[in-house]
Amino acid sequence: MRIHPLLAAALLFCFPLCPSMHAQQSPSAIAADPTPDKANPAAMQTFQLPSHGALLNALVYVAEGPGPHPVVILLHGFPGNERNFDIAQTLRRDGYDVLFFDYRGSWGSPGNFSFTHSIEDAQSAIAYLRNPVNAKKLRADPNDIVLFGHSMGGFIARYAAAQDPAIKAVVLVSAADMGVDKLQPIPPAQRIHALHPLATNLAAEGISPLAGCTPESLAQDLITNATLWNVPNLAPKLTTRPILVITSDDGLAPSNDAFVAAVHKAGGTQITATHMPTDHSYSDHRIALQQSILDFLNSLQHPKK
Repeated sequence: MRIHPLLAAALLFCFPLCPSMHAQQSPSAIAADPTPDKANPAAMQTFQLPSHGALLNALVYVAEGPGPHPVVILLHGFPGNERNFDIAQTLRRDGYDVLFFDYRGSWGSPGNFSFTHSIEDAQSAIAYLRNPVNAKKLRADPNDIVLFGHSMGGFIARYAAAQDPAIKAVVLVSAADMGVDKLQPIPPAQRIHALHPLATNLAAEGISPLAGCTPESLAQDLITNATLWNVPNLAPKLTTRPILVITSDDGLAPSNDAFVAAVHKAGGTQITATHMPTDHSYSDHRIALQQSILDFLNSLQHPKK
């Protein structure tokens, strides 16, 4: 049976697309490039980020437009094989500047790698963006900084944001606790006995891209700072900021669920949690991961320019 073209058009007008068809549509920042701004084009600036006497390898994906743009600091994991540059590019298309760097002693950045140094380096990145000269050069808004951390990067983002109430929001993707929560029931004087198991786990992750450290030195760093870095204890300092927590089937969900519960218990109402049935690198959920992050960040109503 043939349908008259006018009748077919009328049917399409009267009956909207089904929900499943809407669900397949991607945000424009994932699916399409923005209209080029010749006066203020998108760019990539590479530079050396100063941190405690070292100059770290760093880059910023600068969004097009005059700005100032909200900024996402992208913190990679341990040792950092997954860089999440696909997410960085999507965020830039959506109007965000994205700062990425390698911690001291990692991937060619000078210095000795440690978890303590990595936290300090993240704080140095925040300070760099808040310098008016740097912010102007990058067309960045120094008052609109979001921390996004994957795995160990989530561990760092959570801690750094807890110490800095001016951080706008936090995105945690399979955030690791680095074993510090399991150390809490052990009396501090006896935690040294956990050094070997911790070092074994860290060695299994592979530390060849890291300099100036051993699995034992990294385990000692965790033991020394276990109380300071205890994840649930950070919750009361994070109740006033929007937080997105994304987990996968990599074994880190229970720790993140406990953190979400701790934030709720402390009175936080701006935390969103979602789970994706995939691996630690979200290998078959990269588009879903980007969409979830975009939806969250756009809900913050950043004044992107």
